[in-house]
Amino acid sequence: MKHAHGLSADEKAQVLTALTQVVGERGLLVDPGDMQAYVVGARYGAGAALCVARPRTADEVSGVVKVCVGAGVRVVPQGANTGLVGASTPDASGAQVVLSLERLNQACTIDAVNRSVTVGAGMHLQALNERLAPHGLWFPVDLGADPSIGGMVATNTGGTRLIRHGDVRHNLLAIEVVLFQPAGERVRLGSALRKDNTGLDLKQLFVGASGMGGVVTEVTLEVHPRPQQSACALIVPASDDAVLALLGELEAELGDFLAAFEGMSGAAMQAAIEHVPGLRNPFAPEPLPDFAVLVALEARASVAGTGLDLQALLNQFLEARFEGLVANAVIDQAPALWHLRHSLSEGARQLGRPVAFDVSVPRSRIMAFRQAAGALVAQSFPFLQVVDFGHIADGGLHFNVIWPRQAAMPYDAEVVQRLRDGLYALVVERFEGSFSAEHGVGPHNLAYYHRYTGATAKAMVRGIRQLVDPDGLCGSVDLGGTS
Repeated sequence: MKHAHGLSADEKAQVLTALTQVVGERGLLVDPGDMQAYVVGARYGAGAALCVARPRTADEVSGVVKVCVGAGVRVVPQGANTGLVGASTPDASGAQVVLSLERLNQACTIDAVNRSVTVGAGMHLQALNERLAPHGLWFPVDLGADPSIGGMVATNTGGTRLIRHGDVRHNLLAIEVVLFQPAGERVRLGSALRKDNTGLDLKQLFVGASGMGGVVTEVTLEVHPRPQQSACALIVPASDDAVLALLGELEAELGDFLAAFEGMSGAAMQAAIEHVPGLRNPFAPEPLPDFAVLVALEARASVAGTGLDLQALLNQFLEARFEGLVANAVIDQAPALWHLRHSLSEGARQLGRPVAFDVSVPRSRIMAFRQAAGALVAQSFPFLQVVDFGHIADGGLHFNVIWPRQAAMPYDAEVVQRLRDGLYALVVERFEGSFSAEHGVGPHNLAYYHRYTGATAKAMVRGIRQLVDPDGLCGSVDLGGTS
């Protein structure tokens, strides 16, 4: 079998002609300028493509796959291209086809009684929630970005409300996927049923798989009643130990309403406030604390009309813990506090070049990990700045390390590699965590997948890939590879 870089000029021309017949002239981009937005990732990944195919239907996706499989051309499926590990962008060979699903964004069938929705994989999260709003529903996997639904399946997105609603996997009912073996075959896995134990749950093979094995074209999700009441507070814990004690007591007393428990370092808040318009220090005139936790409670319509006052409940909870677990708190400023939380990534980027770590550990150990990781950077890389925040309630942490613009030492890829090796060893080997909590596996962290995934598990992946994509032509990484 040939790969595209081994194709002659005539063979490449034949591939482009065949793809044009499938998606039409407007559906195929070949000019480098037109392809620019599709070959550069949101954070990592900048390559070149043979072309960008933009099908309008699942049948056209099937046609693209058939052409590419027949020619031995690797396909990189792409949704909104908001991923942060380079998984949705091509390599530098100029031999891969980017298969953009952006035009599969119109289909949307809502079953309000079943609380389910079926959408094209290219629909964006914000557009989906706008469609659901008139029905009093939403898909509550809350992110700072606006990804496509298909991309959320491929990365198994979590977000800030995972503690309440789970990740994409927990809310996924069915998918339609175009396989690479048999080439171009469309298969629906799952249904709108919540209970169906008639065999293996095969749709899960494509969740968090970073595009391996097939292209998701349609998604059926469980959706949830939109909250009618909410309460919010930004809490300064009295100590690191107090963080998890607060979480435990919140779950015990207000667990039916707890929607988010998000940690934010003082450095992350300061960077956002300095660089994102409209933000201010919520603790002013006092300085920002070293660490704070954003707590959110939410109630559905069924309890919102009962006289329940979530803000009063949260205030009472905090008052009872002052001079114990709570050192300070800002209450009842939900829009401003959430704006601050969603601006942390942008603030960090403005400080310099980020070296980002999306990691998770058992939540009982997350504060200890923060201290250990911070100490590692301070001792071995004192010229770098830690700007971290994360999903404390589910053990997830965005441990961003910034190479400041004003650093005396210029950016050095070898130093960054040592940092990555050290941090990931700390996460996986000492804290029994994951090097990719919710961004999936892309070219950017493929080496760590091979380092930390056992031989038996990788052999199982190879077997699955052999069934649905024996030539390894789907996705920017081959999780079935041996190295």
